[in-house]
Amino acid sequence: MIISDIGMPEMDGYMLLQQIRSLDPHSDSIEQGKRILAIALTAYAGEYDRQQAIAAGFQQHIPKPVDPETLVSAIRALCSGSSNSGTG
Repeated sequence: MIISDIGMPEMDGYMLLQQIRSLDPHSDSIEQGKRILAIALTAYAGEYDRQQAIAAGFQQHIPKPVDPETLVSAIRALCSGSSNSGTG
C-alpha cells in the first residue's frame, strides 16, 4: 500500500503513482504495480481534487489535516477489499 501526498516537489503524487502502475511490462513487477493499493493524502480537498485522484488510480482520497482514525479506517477498508473511493 502507498500513502502519498499529491503536492510534492519535483514529482507529484499523480506522477509517482503513474510510474508505479506502469512498471516494466516484461517483468513480474507490472502485476505488483497494478495490485498496489494507494491512498492520496492531500491538502487538495475539493470534489474535483477527489475525482482527479481517483481517476489517477488512487483508491482513496483523504484531505489534510487527516484524523488518524480516518486514515486507519481507510487502510482497513482497502485491505478488506471494500474501497469506497471516498474522502474518509
